[in-house]
Amino acid sequence: MHSLDITAARRLALARAGLLSRRWSGLPRRAAGGGRRARQAAHQIVRRFGYLQVDSVSVAGARSHGLVLLSRLQGFEAQLAEDLLRPGEPLFEYWGHEASWLPMDLYPVFAFRRQEFRVHPWWGDLLSQHPKVADDLLRRIEDDGPVRSIDLEDKGRAGWWDLGVSKKVLVTLWSRGDVAIRQRSGFQRSFDLTERVIDLAWRSRDMERPEAFRRLMLLALDGHGWATRGTLAATWRLRNCGDELQAALEQLREQGLVAPCQLIKDDGRKLAGWIRPEHMSLAAELRRLRTDTAKGVLLSPFDPVLWDRQRVKLLFDFEQLLEIFKPAPQRRYGYYCLPVLAGDRLVGRVDLKAQRKEGTLHVLSRHPEDLPSTARRRRAEAAIDDALHRYSKALGLRLVGG
Repeated sequence: MHSLDITAARRLALARAGLLSRRWSGLPRRAAGGGRRARQAAHQIVRRFGYLQVDSVSVAGARSHGLVLLSRLQGFEAQLAEDLLRPGEPLFEYWGHEASWLPMDLYPVFAFRRQEFRVHPWWGDLLSQHPKVADDLLRRIEDDGPVRSIDLEDKGRAGWWDLGVSKKVLVTLWSRGDVAIRQRSGFQRSFDLTERVIDLAWRSRDMERPEAFRRLMLLALDGHGWATRGTLAATWRLRNCGDELQAALEQLREQGLVAPCQLIKDDGRKLAGWIRPEHMSLAAELRRLRTDTAKGVLLSPFDPVLWDRQRVKLLFDFEQLLEIFKPAPQRRYGYYCLPVLAGDRLVGRVDLKAQRKEGTLHVLSRHPEDLPSTARRRRAEAAIDDALHRYSKALGLRLVGG
């Protein structure tokens, strides 16, 4: 039985997430500009996790998918993240972790989900209830070309959860694979017939469910380093299929591709998990990594290392909160706080608001962690300063406050 302590698991997680140097992560750390090389570097990041979650919130000056790439690629242009999904690129959009951009070779893997989503998980058997709407939409797209979801919004309605019937039907057709998202522009999705977006080579290879689960477990471990089965399942939103996931992991274990690994907590208790065997040696090497630093980087609250709040608490002793949906008086830190990573620790968080027209990035609040020594507190403050200045420079905005 393999085992890791908290420090080793945390550093391994950061290395596999591309947040340590290239020596440890094997991923690029620089990608100047918005050209082909920058795109290729972004694709490498996406391939490591298997997904890049997309989100609409842009109050901090970049949306989550942009923040994930900016935190890993020095010199990366934030606007490029908005233009990654377009015809000819090796990505498609689908339900991965959440709505995500995924490497094209995963299209056959998600055949099981397209089958499941023939009945939509939110709206039920919508296509059987509105067959004419579905037929008319498909005919319109076939005859007139791609349609944007905004073109189907009913007047007087607003927001994702108040969708009109046509827009719900369109999303359902996408979820079950009849249409695909051709590209995004201004974060607006453009839907086209799947055969016009996804090459036949990928559409003709639907993967059986057991093989798909094995592939997804390997991808999740490649991104996380060490992880519990619960985290592996949550990576792909695989619910109510614990026996299938355990069978997939056991088959991978028999093939020597994964191994059980206990996490030894600081109090000596053990937590069962899984690891790729080759990552054990990397975890051991990371022991000599120097982590005390005054350099910092801002992370998206939806970063792959942050969305599992229990895991963040376990590995970083950091309470990751997302307070968008709380009334302002009930927020502890702010509307859309970005955690600050310095070395291998989360040392604080900042709440930002970008004013593009004025060319400014306002620091609404900053909250360093309560660290045990004066020296560590000073390094944390310096790391927050560094992260803010690096980020404002990347956005081309003047920093105000902080």
